[in-house]
Amino acid sequence: MMEYLSLFLFLGAVIVLLMGYSVAFSLAGTGLLFAGIGALTGHFDSVFLEAIPNRLFGIMNNEVLIAVPLFVFMGVMLEKSKIAEGLLDTMSILFGSMNGGLGISVTIVGMLLAASTGIVGATVVTMGLLSLPTMLRRGYDPQIACGVICASGTLGQIIPPSIVLVLLGDVISSAYQQSQIDQGLFSPETVTVGDLFLGALIPGLLLVLAYTLYIVFKAITSPSSVPAIPKTERDAVENLWVKVLSALVPPILLIGLVLGSILGGFATPTEAAAVGAVGAVLLSIFKRNFNMETLTAVMRSTTQVSSMVFIILVGASIFSLVFRGFGGDDMVRDFLTGLPGGVWGALAVVMLVMFLLGFFLDFIEITFVVVPIIAPILLTMGLDPIWLGIMIALNLQTSFLTPPFGFALFYLRGVAPESISTGQIYRGVIPFIFIQLSMLGLLAAWPSLATWLPHLVYG
Repeated sequence: MMEYLSLFLFLGAVIVLLMGYSVAFSLAGTGLLFAGIGALTGHFDSVFLEAIPNRLFGIMNNEVLIAVPLFVFMGVMLEKSKIAEGLLDTMSILFGSMNGGLGISVTIVGMLLAASTGIVGATVVTMGLLSLPTMLRRGYDPQIACGVICASGTLGQIIPPSIVLVLLGDVISSAYQQSQIDQGLFSPETVTVGDLFLGALIPGLLLVLAYTLYIVFKAITSPSSVPAIPKTERDAVENLWVKVLSALVPPILLIGLVLGSILGGFATPTEAAAVGAVGAVLLSIFKRNFNMETLTAVMRSTTQVSSMVFIILVGASIFSLVFRGFGGDDMVRDFLTGLPGGVWGALAVVMLVMFLLGFFLDFIEITFVVVPIIAPILLTMGLDPIWLGIMIALNLQTSFLTPPFGFALFYLRGVAPESISTGQIYRGVIPFIFIQLSMLGLLAAWPSLATWLPHLVYG
């Protein structure tokens, strides 16, 4: 009976979420409601609830999670400083002489924004506002324009330093230690956020390369759909290389400083995030966009996003505690280990479920609710924690692009002009979905794409 209650608990939470209630309060409220029902019927030991204060105190003491508001501050400050606008203008002129050049520029700027903000929604909205009108004015096929913007915007899921990887790294680390203890290893190895950052570099850059090659392919097969910028407009720009360097060098230096300090072992992700936040402020001052109004807006956005992340974490902690109290983790373990195909069968089912959940839930809920349940089981079955983390991140990135519920599609729909139909946005992302699925298959076939660099650097 307890196992069925854990299943009803999960289904109940999904139904409440689909009704439109706040995620954090839906998870916590559903968990406490079922805990009360279970305690009254004798199917739940209320002693489990005594662990809630310890869990909340553990969240407050988790130094890794302090990186979240700092990275959010860095990203929002760079967004408000109009860094993206300057990058897009200069890169479009630089690549403008070739068909598809503007699309390649959007992809590169999306990659740099992903590395600077790590927030998918902010990147898609920013690129949609800045580049979509320009691409349409230049004569780009609306479907291709929408596809490029959505795909490059979701790179924030996989290109480090990504908030997704920070949160996922913390959860995967705990799951890896738990799986080793379950196997009787009481001196467990650890996995850090830096490991995931390194592991995501090669898959992330390969995705950028694949997007670029697709745009080049369209430029060859259908040049009229991705036209070049007129020569007269390009020639009107003075001191092009000076503008390119002034637009590119500062954000690249900041990204290099943040990533390099983490990967080189000079700083923890939290310390590096603090450096990035200060660097973003200095960059805003350098660009003469820093004032009290900008700082107030950045602080407000940072507080809102950070509060959302941590209140969801609190709700997810209560939910997962009640789920375990009903024996839900044992039910999931028995189900996954009993699937045909062994560990690969279990992995395939987990990836499919997470892909579908990505239609309805944001990465934060999936990271905090689903990953702690399934990751220890999969890691106990022998999977590499770094590879599993990157597979999950890439899988969620793909689901965020997939019609009809992909979050990136909703973000772009919100800022796209009325002349762009929802169908055009949906059709535009289909080639990029196939590219991402191919990348997911490539990573499944060659796990070393994610594990080689971390093992090379950290040994």
